[in-house]
This record gives sequence, structure tokens and C-alpha cells, in this order.
Amino acid sequence: MSVIKKIVFLFAFAGLLTFSACQNQNTKKKPEKQNVFTRANQNAPVMTFTTTVHDFGKMDQGEIGKYNFHFKNTGKTDLRIASVSTSCGCTVGEYPHKPVKPGEEGNVEVTFNSAHKMGYQNKSVMLLANTKPARTVLRIKADVRIPNDK
Repeated sequence: MSVIKKIVFLFAFAGLLTFSACQNQNTKKKPEKQNVFTRANQNAPVMTFTTTVHDFGKMDQGEIGKYNFHFKNTGKTDLRIASVSTSCGCTVGEYPHKPVKPGEEGNVEVTFNSAHKMGYQNKSVMLLANTKPARTVLRIKADVRIPNDK
């Protein structure tokens, strides 16, 4: 083998070793942080809904629909909902501001105003809580039509 081929081979081999070492370093898990995270989430509250989707069906434009999404805290610690955000200003979500103890139940009331809407509507309501997972998405649907003139 010529000297140039040997040098190229050595650089290629060194590059392969460096790349391989970087890959292994990134895939190593840090047991302390993983264990702390796992222990913290073992006792996290769990928000169990009877349903996460409600279909209002056909609605006349301008009609207001309300639906209570019923849930139960099936976890081991108090459940606290921090916030509710919606995908549209036409939708509002109300939630319990007090902690929901393990085994207790609650409702998230969602109000949909169909004014200025037309056709199929699919809106989301996102809850942020101290649960695992921290975000829960509820959905409402409706088919908004222009009312017949009477």
C-alpha cells in the first residue's frame, strides 16, 4: 500500500471511530434522572374521561351548544387543572379550579357559539394539568347550517 492510501485509510478509520463514539455517547441513558422522573410520575393524578369527543350534530348558525366532559381522578394524588385553551374564540372551556382528590369526579364544560360559522366544525380544547400526560385534548364537532327563513 502506498503512503497516501495508508494516510487516507487511517483518517477514514479515525473518523469512523469518532462517529461511532459520538453515537454511543448520545444513546446512553442517565439512570438517576430517569429514575427520578419515573418515581415522580408513579403518583401523578390520572384524568379519566368517559369520552373526549362530542358531536353536536346539525346546528343552526347562531345556536349555542354546551357539553360537560365528565372525568374522574383515577390517580393517587390531587389533580389540578392549570389552564384550558381552545382552538377558536367561538369555544370556551370552564373547569374546576379546586383540586380534585383521588376518586373524585368533575366536569369540563365546553361552550360552542356557532355564530358566523358554516359547515363542518371541529374544535379542540386543550387542558394543561399536573397529570401524566400533562396535556389532554377534548374535541367538539358540529355541522353548522343557515337556518331556514320562516
